[in-house]
Amino acid sequence: MNETNHSQVTEFVLLGLSNSQELQPFLFLIFSLLYLAILLGNFLIILTVTSDSRLHTPMYFLLANLSFIDICVASFATPKMIADFLVERKTISFNACLAQIFFVHLFTGSEMVILVSMAYDRYVAICKPLHYMTIMSRRVCIILVLISWCVGFIHTTSQLAFTVNLPFCGPNQVDSFFCDLPLVTKLACIDTYVVSLLIVADSGFLSLSSFLLLVVSYTVILITVRSHSSASMAKARSTLTAHITVVTLFFGPCIFIYVWPFSGYSVDKVLAVFYTIFTPILNPVIYTLRNKEMKAAMSKLRSRYLKSGQVLQS
Repeated sequence: MNETNHSQVTEFVLLGLSNSQELQPFLFLIFSLLYLAILLGNFLIILTVTSDSRLHTPMYFLLANLSFIDICVASFATPKMIADFLVERKTISFNACLAQIFFVHLFTGSEMVILVSMAYDRYVAICKPLHYMTIMSRRVCIILVLISWCVGFIHTTSQLAFTVNLPFCGPNQVDSFFCDLPLVTKLACIDTYVVSLLIVADSGFLSLSSFLLLVVSYTVILITVRSHSSASMAKARSTLTAHITVVTLFFGPCIFIYVWPFSGYSVDKVLAVFYTIFTPILNPVIYTLRNKEMKAAMSKLRSRYLKSGQVLQS
């Protein structure tokens, strides 16, 4: 038996976001700035949460982990996409293509579970406030984060198992800026109808089950919040609005791509940009602009570094 059952294809050609050579320098500049903003914004959240003792709570612990995952989501493909704007022929090796598939499902699967954990945290804080610190202990928070990575790993391993042994013999053009699983499987030399159904079922189950859990959690929370009118409930509404916005922005594109498999490639490309680049940059904006505690902690952090800078200069 031929042991090189992976394929005769040793690399794939990424068609990227645009075929226009005139647009490439402009896209290079725009996405370089966006990627830098993603790194700075999410690292700032992590630094703020870890440096301010007032933010050493379950909600902000999970938020810092969400920021870390957002950095990962933005980093698995964006640096290569930015570099590809400077070259005419955008290629990626077979193994690097599989690595992108592995990481995109690892990180997005983990993010789905983290978002569910954050919804559970808000449910406990609002619906069971007297038992909040007992239920959401440090140990429970760490377990929730570990579960998110375990679910992401199991999800991506099962997804990659559908692809790794498929025979590829051409064509080898992927109509995207990274190797996305539905697009790569369509390039196999065999009929991949069953494989495509398994991919949709796997991703669809994780996406829909996570989304339904979130809908149920936020519905219960909203019902509880409506029955109160105190200042603390106003704060809860503000926090809840931020969470629901993030959930909608993240799950919308994911569900459309993987659960609704009849969308066109151009639509998929736009949605892929949205959940790999725009969602990671919007998360820090949403969580900081609508959160007085985060803004106060960031202001305190800035003052601290300004004072230390003045001391060093003097």
